[in-house]
Amino acid sequence: MFIHQKNTLIEANSFPKLLKFVYQPTFILFCIIKNLNPLKILFLTYQGDVAGSTNSIAYLAKGLAERGHEIHIGIRRESLLWSLLEGSAVNRIPMTFKGKFDLKNWRQIRDAVQNHGIQLINPQSSHDRYTSVFAKWRYGLDVKIIHTRRQMPKSMGGPLQLLLYNRYTDGIVAVGKQVKEGLIKVGIKEKNIAVIYNGTPTEKYDQIDIDRVSALQKKFKLQHEDFVLGCVSRIKNQIQIIKALKLIKEPITVIFCGIEPTAEMKEIISQYSTDHKLHFEAHVDSPEILNYYKLFDANILASTMEGLSQALLESMALEVPVTATAFAGNLDLIEDGVNGLLFEDGDIEKIAENVLELKHNQALREMLKTNGKETALVTFNIENTISNYEEYFKNVIHP
Repeated sequence: MFIHQKNTLIEANSFPKLLKFVYQPTFILFCIIKNLNPLKILFLTYQGDVAGSTNSIAYLAKGLAERGHEIHIGIRRESLLWSLLEGSAVNRIPMTFKGKFDLKNWRQIRDAVQNHGIQLINPQSSHDRYTSVFAKWRYGLDVKIIHTRRQMPKSMGGPLQLLLYNRYTDGIVAVGKQVKEGLIKVGIKEKNIAVIYNGTPTEKYDQIDIDRVSALQKKFKLQHEDFVLGCVSRIKNQIQIIKALKLIKEPITVIFCGIEPTAEMKEIISQYSTDHKLHFEAHVDSPEILNYYKLFDANILASTMEGLSQALLESMALEVPVTATAFAGNLDLIEDGVNGLLFEDGDIEKIAENVLELKHNQALREMLKTNGKETALVTFNIENTISNYEEYFKNVIHP
C-alpha cells in the first residue's frame, strides 16, 4: 500500500520507521532533561555469555543509560555481554566472580559503589546475589540491593539464600508472574517481589541481512516446499522434540541453534523411519540468529526453565509462529491458540500434533503471526520494561 503526499511516494509500512526516526531522539532528550538527578545503578552478573538473559541485561542497561541515568555494570571482560555493551553509554567494570566468597569481588563491588556514588545494585545471577550482599555487610555500603530472577527457581540454595532474599535485600524483580509464583513456593515473601516482564527492542529487527538469509538457505539446501522447524535454545529438553519427530511420518526439516546432538538424541534419530533433515548449529551469535528465524516456518521451545523467553519474543516479532511448553514464563507470553500453541511438558504426542498443525493449517499460521507480532512489539516492547524498572528503582531509592 502506498500513500501520496505532496508529490512524495511514501510506503505505508515505512511510517513506524519515520516515527521512530523523529520520535526517538526527542524522547531521549526529554528523558535526559527529566533526569536532572539521574539514578546511579550498578548491574552485576558473573554470566553474560550466549543466552537470552545476556541480551535482556544489555537492552535494559543501555536503555536506562539512554534515558540519562548513570549505568555501570560489573562483568567478566571475556564475556559476550562485555562486547555487546562496547560503544554504549554503559560503563563496564571488569570483575572476577569466582564464587560466593570471592573477597576480591567484594572489594571490586565496594570500589565501584564508592567511586561512582552507586545508589542501587541490581545483581542478575547467583554468585553476584551473594557477593553484593556480603560486600554491603563487610564494608557498610549505603546502597540498595534489588535482585533480578530470570529463570524459574528450582531451589533457593538453602536457609542462607532465603535469609539474604527475605531480610537483606530491598526487593526482587521476577521477569514474569510464573517466576514470582515459583519464588513464593520456595519461601520468598510475596511483598518483596515485583513483576517486570522482559522486553524486546523494535530496532533490533532492522539487522536482518537478506544476503545472509539466502546463504543460509543454500547451506541447508532448503527448498520452497520444505517445512522448517526452528529451535533456538541452549540444552533445554530438546530430547522431547527429537522423540516427537519419531511420531511424524512426513518429512520435517529442523534446525537446532545452540546445541550439539547428545548420544541419546543420536540413538533416537537413528531409529527414524521418516527422512527428517536435522541440523545442529552449536554456536550462533546474537545478530546472526535473527537471520536464522527467516528460515523458519515455526519455532519450538520445550524448556521448563524460562522466565520469559527472548527466543519466543524474537520469533513472534519476526512473524514466526511458536509452540512451547505450557510452563513457567511461556504461560505469561503465549495464549494457546491465539498467539501460539502450547503443549504439556513430556507430552510427545501433543508436540507432534502441534508441529503438524502448524505445517498444514495456513490460516492458523497467519493468525499466530499477526497476534504474535503484536504481543512482542507492543505488549512486550523493551520501552515498557525500561520504564517499569526505572519507576521501580526510583521508588526503592527514594521511598
